[in-house]
Amino acid sequence: MLFSFGKSKSIVGLDIGSSCVKAVECAVKSKGIELVKVGVAKLPPEAIVQGAFLNSGAVVSAIQEAIASAGIKSKLVATAVSGHSVIVKKISLPAMSREELDESIRWEAEQYIPFDINEVNLDFQIVEGSETEGQMDVLLVAAKKDLIDDYTQVITDAGLQPAVIDVAAFAVENAFHANYESSSDEVVALVNIGSQVVNINIVSRGAPAFTRDISTGGNAYTEEIQKALSVSWEEAERMKIGGSRHEESQEVVPQEVEDSIRQVTDTVLGEISRSLDFFAATAAESRISRVLLSGGGSQVSGLEAAFQGKTNLPVERLDPFARIVAAGSLDARMLEEIGPGLAVATGLALRRVND
Repeated sequence: MLFSFGKSKSIVGLDIGSSCVKAVECAVKSKGIELVKVGVAKLPPEAIVQGAFLNSGAVVSAIQEAIASAGIKSKLVATAVSGHSVIVKKISLPAMSREELDESIRWEAEQYIPFDINEVNLDFQIVEGSETEGQMDVLLVAAKKDLIDDYTQVITDAGLQPAVIDVAAFAVENAFHANYESSSDEVVALVNIGSQVVNINIVSRGAPAFTRDISTGGNAYTEEIQKALSVSWEEAERMKIGGSRHEESQEVVPQEVEDSIRQVTDTVLGEISRSLDFFAATAAESRISRVLLSGGGSQVSGLEAAFQGKTNLPVERLDPFARIVAAGSLDARMLEEIGPGLAVATGLALRRVND
């Protein structure tokens, strides 16, 4: 899932976010999966805004920097898209063969996709275990062609070859399944908080039951701190994560920063909890048992406790390396610091073409 362009045994996970580019390479060893390479490169502010590539040159340079800093030699990459140009729908159709579904999916999709069907790349996956006799559940995915073109263009301009384009919410799910046990009846909410987009994927019976992307994220904190203290973007970023994440820091966080963080957290959690409530209302028999947070925005001080307080659900940080062993050459402290932000890239690195 979603779009494949070639064949390879392994590929590099390339997460092109709006604040930085992350590259991850994994290898399957006799003892399990090993994390062998990690590279991160920052993007200038507003290089990517709401999925639009406003500074493609900076994106290409960041991809090259992330790949080079990791020492990655492979040219084949998997990347992920998200946001308002990507639609994911779980639909119920009369039971049919995959061949029949191949022929009818475009007509079926027209009823659910709010774009011209000729302007999207379309894919689907049959979800096993439909409870209604004579029916089948199908996960329908559509992404606007111009969005796919933007991603493939910067990847090829960086000297790489796009092998797979996935959906960010599914990449996080891939990282979750690789690292956590989940019973067949457990319902888990995976919430990935990026700089500009929050990806929500509620997994039930081992498959996506509800997905939604929300246009908010970690940049909202930075912008609010900027306004409150009249400081630069870089200074606001440092205040957002510096004083709260590093326990050895003796810096006193200004009250205005704490107030800004609390205010944005209330707004972000309000948006997320409305989506969780919508799922609860439409799937009454499926109760969410826990929430796993990932993404760079999940590292904001006090977010986990505030989330748990608002939803009354157990909330924890998703560890994309809980069962993946890091190569000895990798900096353990660096991985601990940026780990939550590597869930998408790791999930992509675990992909195989045509799997």
